[in-house]
Amino acid sequence: MSLGQQRGNSNPAATLAALVSKRSRFQDELRNIENQVYELETSYLQDIGQFGNAFKGFEGFLSSGKNTSNFKRPRKLQPEDRIFSLSSVTSPAVCTKLLSDDYLPWNVGSFSNDV
Repeated sequence: MSLGQQRGNSNPAATLAALVSKRSRFQDELRNIENQVYELETSYLQDIGQFGNAFKGFEGFLSSGKNTSNFKRPRKLQPEDRIFSLSSVTSPAVCTKLLSDDYLPWNVGSFSNDV
């Protein structure tokens, strides 16, 4: 049933139920996509992160030379490295960052009364 047909429907409860169901499906789909983005981003940052990446540059690649000992050591991912995941307020990265003790969602000192 399309939204146009629903609007013509005289039963608002049925219309509401259909819209709530559609909203739930969209939320599930969004959650799945955000999880995929998070996992792919994690994979990218772990695989190439030792020598550089598209976000921070490739200086590590040029300076690595023949020393491969750094390549074997896993690098701890920083939450601020996740630019794709952090672009959505409902992504797993944002939820994790909000739960950390040292995170404020905004810089309190940047606000001014001179607006």
